[in-house]
Amino acid sequence: MKKNLLQRAIIIAVVTLLGLWVVIGPRHRPALADFTPAGINKTLRENIRLGLDLRGGSHLVMQVQVQDYLTKLTNNVFNGVQMAAREQGYDVKEVRPEIAGDDYRVVLVAGDASKVSEIRDELPRRVNDFDPNIWSASVSGNTITWEMTDRAKAELGIRATQEALKIIDTRINALGVAEPTLQEHGATSSHQILLQMPGLSDPERVKDLLKTESRLELMKVVSPNSPATMTTYPTEEAARQSLGGTVPPNRRILAYDERDEPTAAGSTAPKTGEPTAWVVVEHPAVVDGTDLRSADATSDNPAGGSDAYQINFTLKPAGAQKFGAWTAANVGAYMAVVLNDRVQSAPFIKSQITDSGQISGNFTKDSANGLALTLRSGALPAKIVYLEERTVGPSLGQDSIRAGVTASLVGLALIVMAMVIYYRWSGLNAVVALLLNTLLTLAALIIFDATLTLPGIAGIILGIGMAVDSNVLIFERIREELQSGKTVASAIDVGFDRAFVTIIDTHVTTIVSAAFLFVFGTGPIRGFAVTLALGLVANLFTAVYVSRTIFLWSLSRRRGRAETLSI
Repeated sequence: MKKNLLQRAIIIAVVTLLGLWVVIGPRHRPALADFTPAGINKTLRENIRLGLDLRGGSHLVMQVQVQDYLTKLTNNVFNGVQMAAREQGYDVKEVRPEIAGDDYRVVLVAGDASKVSEIRDELPRRVNDFDPNIWSASVSGNTITWEMTDRAKAELGIRATQEALKIIDTRINALGVAEPTLQEHGATSSHQILLQMPGLSDPERVKDLLKTESRLELMKVVSPNSPATMTTYPTEEAARQSLGGTVPPNRRILAYDERDEPTAAGSTAPKTGEPTAWVVVEHPAVVDGTDLRSADATSDNPAGGSDAYQINFTLKPAGAQKFGAWTAANVGAYMAVVLNDRVQSAPFIKSQITDSGQISGNFTKDSANGLALTLRSGALPAKIVYLEERTVGPSLGQDSIRAGVTASLVGLALIVMAMVIYYRWSGLNAVVALLLNTLLTLAALIIFDATLTLPGIAGIILGIGMAVDSNVLIFERIREELQSGKTVASAIDVGFDRAFVTIIDTHVTTIVSAAFLFVFGTGPIRGFAVTLALGLVANLFTAVYVSRTIFLWSLSRRRGRAETLSI
């Protein structure tokens, strides 16, 4: 028995010491100051990850405008079908997109009804953005209609939301926001995203960054007279008239502020926001932001300065191959570096360019870094709108912590009093188990990198209550065995063995309920489920193993056979 008791004592001591170190141990080389009350308080704040309601910060609920994403995809297919029909020489009277409500179609009216089947089968193979799994074709007379299927719309909506999640995650992490919470919110069909940023009381900078577009395109400048001379137009209408009054599908007219270009001295003129010229470019782009590998802001002025920054970018291998082949075939022409439908710069192609380029303009350090970040993360698949915004101040978070800790301590004190008064010295056994249970719950919270929220504190309190319930079950069982005439040692063994089945049953059912709360609940509910489940798992060790060891230790200190038990 002494050997068994020693093994139990060693296991409990090791688990307790490890739990203490996880909770109050510093994450750097320990110093004496770390173990003072102020040092322990500081370490606790560093080790335990606090949620938004305890630490303060910003809470945003945003929605991905999936309709914009589907509209863009429909227009891409429309442009592709129109261009492919011209290139193949088909007699086509009209090609038009039809977007109404939740319906997305591309309609083609053929001039020759005998060619309808051929056009229906051939054109989709000529359009890069055409996915046969998305579009369903139907023919009526000489009209072909490609309609987006309901299944495709649902899948594309999910894809757009997941892409937006990845891009937002990249941008938020690059900002250095500490331990943000980013996840889908509500039903899948709602396309909502929840973003919580503890410690950040002003979300405006983040909102500006998230809604910033970063559509980069490299396009050829159309110069009718000579490719080596860049042709610009004073107005958009003048540019349209140069195309005969109608902009064909393979052309676009974009704004261009020539003052953004570096002067001979290497500086740039102040940017007014109004374009000074318009240019015509070829569509689609040679390469776009999807081909981008990296983008970094660098200073283009050795002396520094507030407006001395540019963005250097490199392309992925596939994009570099396309870009290299295109620039080799267009030496002596101008290329437009287009950002969000505005020509940022128009460099002259002197020789073949493969995998790198530069965006110059009137950039400050902050604007250049912000643009480089959004380019690296990629463009959002669709616009996002904010449905809910809430800011929790740090002082309110401190009040929540103070209230939660006070409630926990008061509850624990009342439990200690009740247990000691009712169960006498055996009640102290339960108190030790409760304290260790709380310690191990906090340690598990830290180990699993879970976030402690205000509902999480409620989960800890409920866990303490269930731990007490386990001790009550055991103690009452021991009392019954003592009243039936069993010896103290036998009553303890039988009491623990028979109560164990009931404890397992109640704990497993509650943990399963907590698992459902975690899977289907939102942030605060999940915080409650996590602490409750961790507390119950810890209780299986403290209420059964630790409490029984204390009883065994108490019996071993008595000489001879124990006749009574303070319970």
